[in-house]
Amino acid sequence: MKITIGDFIIKRLEEIGINHIIGVPGDYTLQFLEQIRKNGSIEFVGASNELNAAYAADGYARVNGISALSLTYGVGDLGGILGVAGSYAEHVPVIVISGAPPLYAIEHNFRVHHSLGDGNFTNMRHTYEEFTIDSSMITPDNAEEEIDRLIRLAMVHKRPVNIQVPSNISYLEIEVEDGPLKIKEPVSDSERLKSLTDQIIALYKKSIKPHVLIDLDIDRLEIKDKILELIENAQIPFAAMSTGKAILDENHPLYIGIYKGNESEEGVQEAIEHSDFLLTVSPRFIEWNSGTYSQNLPLESLVRLDLNHTFVRDQCYEAVYIKDIINVLLEKIEKNPDKKNLNDRKVEEFKVEKSKKLNQESFWKQVHPFLQEGDLIYGETGSSLKALGAMLMPKDATFISSQIWGAIGYLLPALFGSLLARPNRRQLLFIGDGSFQVTAQSLSRILYNNLNPIIFIINNDGYTIERYIMGMKADYSVLPRWKYSKLPDVLVEKNKMKTYNVHTQGELAKALEAAQDISNGILIEVHLHPEDAPEPLKVFGPEVAKFNFGPRGPKNEKPEFNPDDDNISNREDGKYAKEKDKSNEKEKKDKKFEKKYKQNKKGTGKKGNKKTEKKRKK
Repeated sequence: MKITIGDFIIKRLEEIGINHIIGVPGDYTLQFLEQIRKNGSIEFVGASNELNAAYAADGYARVNGISALSLTYGVGDLGGILGVAGSYAEHVPVIVISGAPPLYAIEHNFRVHHSLGDGNFTNMRHTYEEFTIDSSMITPDNAEEEIDRLIRLAMVHKRPVNIQVPSNISYLEIEVEDGPLKIKEPVSDSERLKSLTDQIIALYKKSIKPHVLIDLDIDRLEIKDKILELIENAQIPFAAMSTGKAILDENHPLYIGIYKGNESEEGVQEAIEHSDFLLTVSPRFIEWNSGTYSQNLPLESLVRLDLNHTFVRDQCYEAVYIKDIINVLLEKIEKNPDKKNLNDRKVEEFKVEKSKKLNQESFWKQVHPFLQEGDLIYGETGSSLKALGAMLMPKDATFISSQIWGAIGYLLPALFGSLLARPNRRQLLFIGDGSFQVTAQSLSRILYNNLNPIIFIINNDGYTIERYIMGMKADYSVLPRWKYSKLPDVLVEKNKMKTYNVHTQGELAKALEAAQDISNGILIEVHLHPEDAPEPLKVFGPEVAKFNFGPRGPKNEKPEFNPDDDNISNREDGKYAKEKDKSNEKEKKDKKFEKKYKQNKKGTGKKGNKKTEKKRKK
């Protein structure tokens, strides 16, 4: 059948379940955006800049399975690539559609705007090749083949791809095969599959202490339900890496906790590292999720599954696909009738003291019971991630963070994207003031699209995570002071979002009560002391400093505030600024007296000179 290139792209996106294309308009994309508008089957949703758009597309894909991002050439491509690289690092499939200059300009090396002005049009595509599975420029000759190939790559490998579309070709017709896009599941080599699964089952049958260790890829590769079925059938205890938090229910009777090498929850390191059968799915250890590389998985009993290959001990089996392996294991491993219950975790009861000032410990304890089954919970890099990472998530909750890429500011626009994809699901964001300021424009888009989030902004006057690594009282960790609870009225006129400004447990209790029944969103600005932090962050900061800087250089100052003091406050109340200046008071006095002493020494009188000399000695 005949179809225009632009309509063919739209058709394919619709077939794979994408209902929105997120992006920023640019002149090289406008013809395609007009096709989207006239077609009507998919909606274009604007973001305020390309970085926000890329993060929003990532958030959309995390709850929808896949997403689409529209950028213009050069300035748009590079503006969004930080977010696309994060999607690649975190295994999130995003279809990046880049509007390029007209085909004739590319083929004849015209010097145009949004380029380097040198007639070179390969650099943007080559840049994207570093952060996607593949990147290709579409022409009328290759359109059907390349569009389908790239979409298949994104769906199978769970990574971004880049489709570069010259601005003047989207209305050109091409001949394509009728029918929807076919995504063929790769098929395992039958001999390799049998040999592998026989060895896995033999190793399992000999085991006395089997365990499963999960990471984020059991979600990305769409096998979490089957992994859980295998765990329940065989009654195998399981642990999660911090990057795999809450992918399987943390309330499950067989869940034993988080594994992070030497920083594991109590009893988990012993269980995992001394297991005589350990099934894992492509774990990726970085310093943050491994207790600074202290993981020690038992090689002699390790089965490491990946998309298209598996290691059993130190032997690698190629051309075996993970879904085929799990299906065979489900068929051949016998069900264990002895039901176990290894999980005694409970949410700690918290009693509100209305007039007491909030601190990090009381805030997270008070918020914990507010979380509900099925919530989508975002924990921004920093104090929010560290606090939530140590918290028991409700049943069927989804926890989203950026633990490998670790970009601050990611989660506000990611929340925007996920709200577009799942507007009827309760979604909560916990974000620090430093992260919020990076991508604050996304709040205007949330308001503009009448979405309904619950947003907690932790206002502690700067980068608390950086303070605990180095520079506790340094100016470089201090932010401009924003009135966050006032922003909705500034960003979108006549918006209906509720806002609360909370300093005490009583004020927080009122805000949480209001948040139980909202339809236009709520923003709760939470004031905490700049030097306060969740306990896991207090451990994390010095470990990062040791890893990053070694034994040389300055040592971090310790916090001086008392977390039990009802009067602790942040810089908005003026106290932190005074506390910060205390260390400079003696130096200022010394300089003042030194100046006066020198003046008196020049002849302003013995009496004055002696008086100043006494003060100087003091």
